[in-house]
Amino acid sequence: MHKKFLIVLISVLSTFLLAAPEPTSPADQAGSESKRANEFLDKCFDEFVATHPQIETSLGIKTHNDQWNDISDEAAKRDLETAQKNLAELKRQFPKEKLDKQTQLSCDLYQFQVDRETEGFKFRLDNYPVNQMGGVHSEIPTFLINIHKIDSQKDAQAYIARLNSISKLFDQLIANLKEREEHGVIPPKFVFPLVLEACQKVIKGQPFEEAGPPSPLLEDFTKKVGALKDVDMVGRDRLILDARKAMTDSVKPAYTKLIAALQAQEKKANDDAGAWKFPDGAAFYEFALRRTTTTNLTADQIHETGLKEVERIHGEMRKIMEKVHFKGDLQAFFKFMREDPQFYLPQTEEGQQKYLAMATKIVDDMKKRLDELFITKPKADIVVKAVEKFRESSAGKAFYNQPAPDGSRPGMFYVNLSDMKNNPTYELESLAHHEGIPGHHMQIAIAQELKGIPKFRKFGGRFTAYTEGWGLYSELTPKEIGMYQDPYSDFGRLSLELWRAGRLVVDTGIHSKKWTRQQAIDYLKQNTPNAETDCIDSINRYIVMPSQATAYKIGMLRILDLREKAKKELGAKFDLRQFHDVVLTNGPLPLDMLEQLVDAWVKSKGSG
Repeated sequence: MHKKFLIVLISVLSTFLLAAPEPTSPADQAGSESKRANEFLDKCFDEFVATHPQIETSLGIKTHNDQWNDISDEAAKRDLETAQKNLAELKRQFPKEKLDKQTQLSCDLYQFQVDRETEGFKFRLDNYPVNQMGGVHSEIPTFLINIHKIDSQKDAQAYIARLNSISKLFDQLIANLKEREEHGVIPPKFVFPLVLEACQKVIKGQPFEEAGPPSPLLEDFTKKVGALKDVDMVGRDRLILDARKAMTDSVKPAYTKLIAALQAQEKKANDDAGAWKFPDGAAFYEFALRRTTTTNLTADQIHETGLKEVERIHGEMRKIMEKVHFKGDLQAFFKFMREDPQFYLPQTEEGQQKYLAMATKIVDDMKKRLDELFITKPKADIVVKAVEKFRESSAGKAFYNQPAPDGSRPGMFYVNLSDMKNNPTYELESLAHHEGIPGHHMQIAIAQELKGIPKFRKFGGRFTAYTEGWGLYSELTPKEIGMYQDPYSDFGRLSLELWRAGRLVVDTGIHSKKWTRQQAIDYLKQNTPNAETDCIDSINRYIVMPSQATAYKIGMLRILDLREKAKKELGAKFDLRQFHDVVLTNGPLPLDMLEQLVDAWVKSKGSG
C-alpha cells in the first residue's frame, strides 16, 4: 500500500508541476515523460514478479514466500495477454519522440521482448519440461536449498508450506508432460534414465527412508532452523517435525507420482534426437535460432561459421604444440592433454578442495586487474562453490548464479566435481574468467546495480547471445593483459573456444541436418580434446535445449567484430575500458541494439 501511495503521489505531483505556468524546455519535458515511462515499466515488472513467487524470493522479496510459480498453460496465456496489454498502453501513453534516449531504448527492448514472446507462443509445447539439464523436478530442491532463506520462524513456516504444496505443483508438471505428448513431443530415450535417477536422489535418506543419513532437503532445513536465534529448542524441534511430515506426506508422493508418469512416457520414446521431429520442427528451430542469437542467421550460415572457426582454432592449437615442443599431430596432442596425469587432480576430498582453492585464486587474481579493463565494476562479491551432491549428475560442468539485489547473497561460480577427469586443470583459468570475472559476474551484477533504468532491464529476460557471448569474450580479454602465462592454460582457453565453435556445427547438425546423436558425439570426439564422457553429456544437453548452444560463439564474434570496427574507425581515440562500459552499462541487449549503441559511441568519440 505504501509503495502504491508513493506512485500515486509522484503522479499527482508530476501533474501539478506540468500544469504550472512556468514554461518547460524540451529536455525538461523529455525528462518528466521518461520518468513516468520508467515508472510504468517498473509497475509492469512489479506486477509480473508479484504473480511469480519464485522470482520474488530470488529477488529477496518474501511477500509470497510460501508459494510456487503457476506453471499451467493458462498462466502462460495470462502472462502473454498481460504483456501485450502493457505494450499497447506503453505505446499509447508514451510516444517515443517525447522520451530521452535511454528511455527510448527501454521501450524498444520491452517491445522486442513482447514481440518475441508473441511469436514464440505457438511453439510453447516444443520443449521438454523435464530433462537432465533442468526442470521443476531438480529446480525445486535446488531453489529451497540455495534461494529460500530462513531468517525467522515465518520463513521456516513458508518453507514448510512450499514443501506441502509440491504435490499440486507436480500435478501441473505432469499435465504439461501429457499435453506435450499429445502434441507429439516426447524426449529421446536417453533422457529418461538420467531424470529418473535425479528424481530418486531427492527422496533418498531421512525422512523418506527410515534409516540412513538425512536427505539434502532435511539437512538443509535442519541447518537453517538450527541457526535461528529467536526460536527456542522446542520451537525448532516442532518446525523440524512439521518439515519431516511435509516431506513424507507431500514431497515423496509427488516425486513417486512423477516417476511413474516418466516411466510410462519412457515406453513411448525413441532415439530421434533433433527438433526436426516435432510437428512444426523446422519452423520452431528457425525461430529458436533467431531467439537465441538475436540475429537472422540461418542454420546453414551458423553451421558454416562453426566449421571455419574449428579450422582456425586448430591452427592456433598447433602453435601451442610448437611452444611446448610436442612431437606428433593434433590428435596425438589431444590424447596427451586428455590422459597425462599432470593435468588432473585425484577424485578425493583433497583433490576437490585443491580445485576449489585454485578456482578461488584465479578469481581473486583477476579482481586485482579489473581496472586495466573496466571503468564500472560490480559491488556484489563472488564465491566459488562445488555443485551439491544431489544434483551433480544433472548439473553442467560449471555455471553461475546471480547475487541477490539487496546484497544478502553473493554471485556464485559453481563447479561440478563429480568426475575430476572432466575437470582438467588447464581449463580452469578460462572457466573462472567465463563464469566469474570478467565474465558472467561482471555482466550480471553490473546490470542489477544500474541506476536510472527500469527493473526489467536489470532483472528480466537474459539475451543469451549477449550474456554467453560476453562470457566467451571474457575468456579472451585476460590474455590481452598478460594472463594465461602457462601455455597449457592458454591451450585450455583455446579448447573451450573450440568447444563453442564445435557447438555451432553439432547443434545445427542435430536439429536441422538430422544428424543422429552418435554422429554429433563423434564430431566432438574427433575435433576437440574433451573426454568422451564430456562429449556425450554435452550432446545430450544440446539435444534437449535446441539452439541454446549457438549463443556463445555467435555473441562473442559479434562483440569482437564491434570492437574491431570501433578500433578501426577511432584509431588512437579507441579506449577499451570505454568500449566495455558501452557493452556492460546498458544491461542485456539483442546484438543489433548493442551494435547501434557502439556505433553511437564511436560517432560521439569521433566527432569529439
